[in-house]
Amino acid sequence: MRLWLVAVGQRQPAWADTAYEDFAKRFPPELKLELKAVKAEPRGAGKSVEQMMAAEAQRIEAALPKGVRRIILDERGHQRTTMQLAERLKLWMGEGRDAALIIGGPDGLHPDLKATADETLRLSDLTLPHAFARVLLAEGLYRAWTVMVNHPYHRE
Repeated sequence: MRLWLVAVGQRQPAWADTAYEDFAKRFPPELKLELKAVKAEPRGAGKSVEQMMAAEAQRIEAALPKGVRRIILDERGHQRTTMQLAERLKLWMGEGRDAALIIGGPDGLHPDLKATADETLRLSDLTLPHAFARVLLAEGLYRAWTVMVNHPYHRE
């Protein structure tokens, strides 16, 4: 199974890229985490927020593999504990299809894209910079996998 992290924004700080890659490389061959960064629509070009989100949604749609489970990251999504995320990950793996976790741009995700979600997830009650969100998500997914396989990384 592949986990796709599809995120708006191609340039992140070097520390964020390094931290993300550190977690991504820890995943086993049967559960790969891969990043697909899509270009953010330029702000201030005389376009409305709606138009910018729509353009980003088109790029996200183009980046998503066919038939993939869509997990939208949204501040109104379900917040999960590590144990609950491990259960979700187990369910996703048992389903036999890849999963994409989708992070929007500065203005969030277009409502039409949100409507295609199989489920929504909230990382935190805090508003996080995109660079943090990518790292936090990669670490959380890795931690969830370690719970599933009884790896000593996670401690209760």
